[in-house]
Amino acid sequence: MPSGACDCHVHVFDPRFPYAGDRAYTPGPASGEQLDELHWRLGVSRAVLVQPSPYGTDNSCLLDQLRIRGDRARGVVVFDPADAPPLEEWHALGVRGARVNLATFAVDDPAVAVAPLRATASVIADLGWHLQVFTSLPVVEALADDLARLPVPVVLDHFALAPASAGPGRLSVLTDLLRSGAAYVKLSAPHRISTAADHADVEPLVGALVAAAADRLLWGTDWPHTGGRPRTAANRLTVEPFEPIDDARAVARLLEWTGPEAGRRILVDNPAGLYGF
Repeated sequence: MPSGACDCHVHVFDPRFPYAGDRAYTPGPASGEQLDELHWRLGVSRAVLVQPSPYGTDNSCLLDQLRIRGDRARGVVVFDPADAPPLEEWHALGVRGARVNLATFAVDDPAVAVAPLRATASVIADLGWHLQVFTSLPVVEALADDLARLPVPVVLDHFALAPASAGPGRLSVLTDLLRSGAAYVKLSAPHRISTAADHADVEPLVGALVAAAADRLLWGTDWPHTGGRPRTAANRLTVEPFEPIDDARAVARLLEWTGPEAGRRILVDNPAGLYGF
């Protein structure tokens, strides 16, 4: 692992902080200490904590972790743009982005999705933050022009959920966004898009993205790997198991796909620039 490597997508679930009543799922505990142990084993020295949907717009757990970690961590919060959140205070703690989570709540109508994207981007633009979006590739494709016109960079979670089975030919709109400088893509959670052993079907996608814009790619473990079962209205309040992902294999596989030069850009240089490490 290159020195200064950053895990750009992690969550902490601390029982001291209550979950939202309308959450889509209930995770088990995943502590900051467990996250530190993982990063020690991987050789990761920096982290970006992303507000997970079970906490809704209460960012208390994430902000607590930023206070503990200081300059070795950054945060991505979730808020309602109409609530006048304390953005300057959050910025001082290390927040550098705001997340709009469309996929978890099955918001797949572009006409519905565009309003929260615009509203959130307009609120954070003066702070130099980015807009992190969790949505599917069809929504990205439908909103590509809108995303390119936003006043902040856009970070797309988990390969923009591009199905690996469709191959790199499906990525043309995504690579155009990357080349234009309007967007970044997180090469995180390949298990969400893959159907092949050791996620071999994801390698051509990574190759196409690196060839298009290696300086617009990021990496994250997605620890502690939520989504361990199908979600229903009946099970959303019972604890969902985490998926058994081998994070050491995941980062080794990424470096096999990218090579050391692009790998260093993805793991060190790009997050240092975007998050201000």
